[in-house]
Amino acid sequence: MRQLATFDARDSVATIVTAATILTVDQSQPTAEALLTHRGTILAVGTLDEVERAASEAGLTPERAEFPGATIVPGFIDAHAHPLMYGQMLTWVDVSPVKASSIPEIVELLGAAAEKLPAGVPLRGYGYEQRNLAERRHPTKEELDRVATDREVYIMNASGHGGVVNSFTFEKHGVTKETPNPEGGEFFRDAEGELTGELSDAACNVLTGLHGVKIGHHGPNFHLGDEPAEHQRQMELVQREFLAGGVTAIGDAQVSKRELETYLRFADSGEQRMRVSMYFLSHLLDHVIELGLTSPFGNAMLAHAGVKLYADGTLGGWTAYFPDGYVGDPCRTGQLYHQPQEYTELVRRAHLAGLQTATHAQSPIAIKMVVDAIEAALAERPDKDARHRIEHCGLPYPAEIARMAELGIRPVNQTQHYYNWGEGVEQAIGTPGERFNPLGEFAEAGVAMTISSDAPVAEPRPLEAIQAAVTRVTRRGAKLGPDGLRISAEQALRAHTLEGAVSIGRDNELGSLEAGKRADFAVLAENPLTVEAGTIASIRVLETWVDGKVAFSADV
Repeated sequence: MRQLATFDARDSVATIVTAATILTVDQSQPTAEALLTHRGTILAVGTLDEVERAASEAGLTPERAEFPGATIVPGFIDAHAHPLMYGQMLTWVDVSPVKASSIPEIVELLGAAAEKLPAGVPLRGYGYEQRNLAERRHPTKEELDRVATDREVYIMNASGHGGVVNSFTFEKHGVTKETPNPEGGEFFRDAEGELTGELSDAACNVLTGLHGVKIGHHGPNFHLGDEPAEHQRQMELVQREFLAGGVTAIGDAQVSKRELETYLRFADSGEQRMRVSMYFLSHLLDHVIELGLTSPFGNAMLAHAGVKLYADGTLGGWTAYFPDGYVGDPCRTGQLYHQPQEYTELVRRAHLAGLQTATHAQSPIAIKMVVDAIEAALAERPDKDARHRIEHCGLPYPAEIARMAELGIRPVNQTQHYYNWGEGVEQAIGTPGERFNPLGEFAEAGVAMTISSDAPVAEPRPLEAIQAAVTRVTRRGAKLGPDGLRISAEQALRAHTLEGAVSIGRDNELGSLEAGKRADFAVLAENPLTVEAGTIASIRVLETWVDGKVAFSADV
């Protein structure tokens, strides 16, 4: 019988770890001088004398790991990320605003990359954000035709919910101007009805090829396949990126067969160093229930957590549902992935089976649909610890925030979204956009918040996310909304550690530095609670420890 490999700490020696400050995120003991680890577990936390006494009483002769001047925090939990998608992006052409500020610059970057590829190999790019381009629009298929007319060319929008292809791609997959839009997606057309090259959400199913992962209208299809060895390499690249940010555990917020197969190979290789909790996409709900994966399953490194659903699209790609149209383009209304009755039934079936749900929802109407469905499910089968999640939860009505508090619904926010593109949200929908991710309102209402990256939409840099939550100042220096939308550094640290662990159902072992929990922590050059708020993102992660061992060092 095949067994999953895991990060084996059974033969590890005991270690006493000291630092200038240890922020435990444990309300009963917020700070400490030292902690004792053994076999991947924290045995004691407190003063150095207390920890040394605990080691002696346990008959241990510990090694020392001293970090004078540094601050230790629990390993960050990135409860919503897309690791394999991120890994692919790291191997694609970077056409983000840092690299390209105009469409000709995108074309130039792609052209240079095309010259290095064997004939016929698809060319893929990632990261453009149309509002950040000089032209303030998406490229067209004709502009990508300048790159190649004999191979697929696809550039993915920074939102991950679509992008632009060249004419060859449409021809290869049989998409013409007469091709109807699939449910949950769109092939965009100009005023004359001609394809522009832009496609979104479920329309991206065509890009996965004849035998690729098909997810219907259950979400954006970014599950483009590569050879197993290439996916393994991508996971190794991604793991280092997460660990370099101090992240020790993640929630993969859209798992299909592609991701599961890759994780099994990665775990089996013995190279896995970050913990993964998987959320299977809702098109697999019947399979998950039929297999009985409705209770905690897996091991300390790879586990199943719940099911991922979509209510609407994305603000970045203007597919979040605003039936009155976008200020930036009144002809665009976005979409709901499911009609309310269908969505409510999906949530009901998942909840009755004992599954945690995590639903992507951005617009006020979509968020209300999610809250309504969860309320109905909880009325049928009450559960005070269901921990149903709303991913992104960008622009909730105040009334829905109050209901979320009452029902125990957990928003999983990405403050780096407004750090990177906050101005774009206001351009898209007007002044209501300044409330995007209203963490201060959540805190005021008693709603427990989780902060995550949504990598690759943002890089897994928790300290950058914490800074954005505390300041609400964008990368370009604009303040997004009033001070009431901000939260404190203490709240933000908790949101990216313990609350993240709660959101993935692992707070009994992760998220805070307490005796009995796993020895996962990050060593920071400075204290994020005492430095000037606008400098939190610049704090260096010196080391990241998993199971009481160094998994990343900035010096290596």
